[in-house]
Amino acid sequence: MAMARASSGLQYPERFYAAASYAGFDGSPRSSSKAVRSKFNSESALILYALYQQATVGPCNAPEPSAWNAVEKSKWSSWKKLADMASTEAMRLFVKILEEEDPGWYSRASNFVSDPVVDVQMNQSSNVHPVVENGNSFPETKTISTENGSIVEAQDKDVVSEGFGSIGVYDQWIAPPISGHRPKSRYEHGAAVIQDKMYIYGGNHNGRYLNDLHALDLRSWSWSKIEAKAGAESLESPSPVTVTARAGHSLISWENKLISIAGHTKDPSDSIEVKAFDLQTCTWSFLKTYGKPPASRGGQSVSLVGGGLVIFGGQDAKRTLLNDLHILDLETMTWDEIDAIGVPPSPRSDHTAAVHADRYLLIFGGGSHATCYNDLHVLDLQTMEWSRPTQQGEIPTARAGHAGVTVGENWFIVGGGDNKSGASETVVLNMSTLVWSVVTTVEGRIPVASEGLSLAVGSYNGEDVLVSFGGYNGRYNNEVNVLKPSHKSTLQSRMMETPVPDSVSAVLNATNGTRDVESEFEAGQEGKIREIVMDNVESDLMKARGKSTNEHLIATLKAEKEELESSLSKEKVQTLQLKQELAEAETRNTDLYKELQSVRGQLASEQSRCFKLEVELAELRQKLQTMEALQKELELLQRQKAASEQAALNAKRQSSGGVWGWLAGTPGNEKVDDA
Repeated sequence: MAMARASSGLQYPERFYAAASYAGFDGSPRSSSKAVRSKFNSESALILYALYQQATVGPCNAPEPSAWNAVEKSKWSSWKKLADMASTEAMRLFVKILEEEDPGWYSRASNFVSDPVVDVQMNQSSNVHPVVENGNSFPETKTISTENGSIVEAQDKDVVSEGFGSIGVYDQWIAPPISGHRPKSRYEHGAAVIQDKMYIYGGNHNGRYLNDLHALDLRSWSWSKIEAKAGAESLESPSPVTVTARAGHSLISWENKLISIAGHTKDPSDSIEVKAFDLQTCTWSFLKTYGKPPASRGGQSVSLVGGGLVIFGGQDAKRTLLNDLHILDLETMTWDEIDAIGVPPSPRSDHTAAVHADRYLLIFGGGSHATCYNDLHVLDLQTMEWSRPTQQGEIPTARAGHAGVTVGENWFIVGGGDNKSGASETVVLNMSTLVWSVVTTVEGRIPVASEGLSLAVGSYNGEDVLVSFGGYNGRYNNEVNVLKPSHKSTLQSRMMETPVPDSVSAVLNATNGTRDVESEFEAGQEGKIREIVMDNVESDLMKARGKSTNEHLIATLKAEKEELESSLSKEKVQTLQLKQELAEAETRNTDLYKELQSVRGQLASEQSRCFKLEVELAELRQKLQTMEALQKELELLQRQKAASEQAALNAKRQSSGGVWGWLAGTPGNEKVDDA
């Protein structure tokens, strides 16, 4: 008997203090303004500072800093705006904003955050199992624990294991507490959600095709196996149905039924088979179709558009890659092969497809026998024309065997690989802007980085959640992982079940994308209102019965659809105007830049001319100094010349006086004595 340590996750206020320590607001050596600014942008850092002060100190009563200190003034203003917000609300918003800025903070903070530890008794033995796939051996190390008589594999790295109901983390994969008999590990299976259950059918385990059907209750996270009644007949199937084991098929929910279409089987047929499972009678039946059916295949994409199924690509029984396009009308059960115009995607399998605005079919990724793709193709279902738009943002790496689901206008892509390694990032494409972004990234060989996994979107506590199951990444998996996306759907999934007043829709459709503190506070109040609204909706659901309610529901949804289409048209017009304004601004910016360059050139010329003038001035000053010296020397010479001339004149006069004196009889020696 061994003792295992299980993390139970931090609750408030411990979770807040752990978040504050990670962000750098706890006074530790990691805490400094520089450290905080290095992790977050200025706006987020100010909001986090204000919320931390509100949670730990209370409302701002500090004096207003001087306007000369812009940083302290901004911090004070952000704190002051929170007014009388409760400390608990500030703690919750602090953690929420940190999770939006850094979704993986909790796992990276493990080196300085201590989780509460619960001792769990279990029998445990460690074994190493080699997994053989297509002739290649992958060493697999895993810990197998016997708990309540069932086999439970060790929890993978980067997946938080705790009670899902207590987790408020967005954009992070979480392993919910699963009960019941788990399905066999597998990949290339089909998955679909009806009401509050996710159904898993078929798949591949170690080269063996499967035909079992399981259901996962998304409220209790409990597995149950569904035993199909043998020998069932229906109007569509006049003979007993044998449930053929298959993999690489597609599972679609339609009118409270599960439709299984295509897939690889041990004994493939010539054309695609379409089967339906009735959840009320628990029976399989073949659906008889008309027209020319497509060739049998696996690894195709099947998308439900209105009342039809759009099938693209895949690989037939002879391993020939396909890129043909077919539509099955579910009302008439008639096949129609589509010869679309434009350049279609190259032949491929194991790609993903999504439908946007009930008009555009998007194809992403997939692989051939030699390579994998990360291209994006769009088919206009009205004009039946292919196009290849330009992708923007963080474009995913090439991959095949991935899975995808849509939530509103967001298309989430999980898993897949490139024949070398699994794709570790979960990405999302905004189908309106065609901008990619990374939701989260995991490390190591974990199920959500597998090929052939399934991904479905369900509802838990009134919020959309992504649910992944199975896959192959060197070993076969049967784990369930859940991610609660922060990219909200335009319509809440719960609201699709019953008509609600416009005021309620306005509350549910409110967005919390802005980072300013006042809107974050409103978003917190919105959450409380949403809980009240959901309680009212559930009570209305119990009362809403009969044909009149359904007709009212359809009318409400149609009106809401028209309103959304109108809003979308307005948004497109506004987007076009913004693009035009942006183009004009760029033009003005270009002109200003040219003018700036011209001014810079003129300034450089003036600086050069000034330099030359300064040089000439210096030379003139030097010449002036030289001239002054020459002038002084000239004056000296002139004085010397004048003195010399005067001396010569005096000498001449003296010489003339001596002769006359001699003539007058004055002796020469007397002259000398007088002198």
